[in-house]
Amino acid sequence: MITSLTPEQALPRLDELTVVDVRTPGEYASGHVPGAHNVPLDQLGSAVPALRTAAGKRELLLVCASGNRSAQATGLLAEHGVEAADLAGGTSGWSAAGHPLEHPAEKRATWAMERQVRFAAGSLVLTGLIAGRRLPAVRLLSAGVAGGLVFSALTDTCGMARVLAKLPHNRPCAGELADTLDALAS
Repeated sequence: MITSLTPEQALPRLDELTVVDVRTPGEYASGHVPGAHNVPLDQLGSAVPALRTAAGKRELLLVCASGNRSAQATGLLAEHGVEAADLAGGTSGWSAAGHPLEHPAEKRATWAMERQVRFAAGSLVLTGLIAGRRLPAVRLLSAGVAGGLVFSALTDTCGMARVLAKLPHNRPCAGELADTLDALAS
């Protein structure tokens, strides 16, 4: 089993792969690999049965923006006995290689999760520094965010992304995930 495919390896095989994009619905709407199904990373646990069925029919290829979340997803699926490969470089690498992205017309795109994290972290640090001029204890907010960023880098995880993924604009609409899982299982 190949654990990672480059965009050049994946493109000619799209018809024989089941592609699953593990980004948030808003990120997915901003452009995804043609034919990809959207199952956000934080919903992957409930999607294991459908993904197991899909993997029994065709090889799974997991995709995210850069390859980090899809690599986490392949690890999670492996723990459940489901084999999957990830797309090296994610949709960023896919697009940079000149391959087309699909853009669903009915969905509104949101910022990529990394951009949302940078905006939230920067806003919190700036708020802590400005408010800290009057209330010095508020500077601890900036210190806490800085500590979280260091921890995130050391562990290659992101707690802030997990929190942001729960915001309404990053969640699938009612029924969307169920429809996707039904399509994967059939």
